[in-house]
Amino acid sequence: MKRILLHVGCGPKRKDQTTPGFDTPDWDELRLDIDPNVAPDVVGTMTNMAAVPSGSVDAVFSSHNVEHLYSHEVPLALAEFKRVLRPQGFVVITCPDLQSTCALVAEDKLTDPAYQSRSGPIAPMDILYGHRGRVAAGNLFMAHHCGFTQRVLGGTLQEAGFARVALKRRIPHFDLWALATLQPMTDAELLQLTAEHFPA
Repeated sequence: MKRILLHVGCGPKRKDQTTPGFDTPDWDELRLDIDPNVAPDVVGTMTNMAAVPSGSVDAVFSSHNVEHLYSHEVPLALAEFKRVLRPQGFVVITCPDLQSTCALVAEDKLTDPAYQSRSGPIAPMDILYGHRGRVAAGNLFMAHHCGFTQRVLGGTLQEAGFARVALKRRIPHFDLWALATLQPMTDAELLQLTAEHFPA
């Protein structure tokens, strides 16, 4: 029986742009986004996924979404992630790393390119507040309203009630990765999951 991946805030992306572990025939993808223009399966927000039944998916993938929420909305989104998961389910979240980003700000490099993306050069200003070009073009969904360090992201997931949390900080990429499970598992099981879903 295939497992179901809920791809939250998918934008135009599909499961082949999530993780190697999800990009297999074993997973069917359900795409959810606030923007109907990207043709998601479900139009909705992270804080209200009422169209997704409780306990109906095996995993949730959220890439660069949680920072678009206000801080007080993050627990609401994580509660929704937990609600839609089956008992053995887990979430994979990736978002900007404010610690490495702010190290550049401290060097007075707020608007200097930090790295090159498909959309062109990305500066700390874009990482902190949202991609300026897309926001200027009218896509206000791209604005950022909160942010995380590794410690804060891990603590937020633990406070939300996830049983096990694994974290990875990729300083050269200015991003954080988290994997959180609903049920307790052994260190070996958690390590196996992160090997399937964390980037090298």
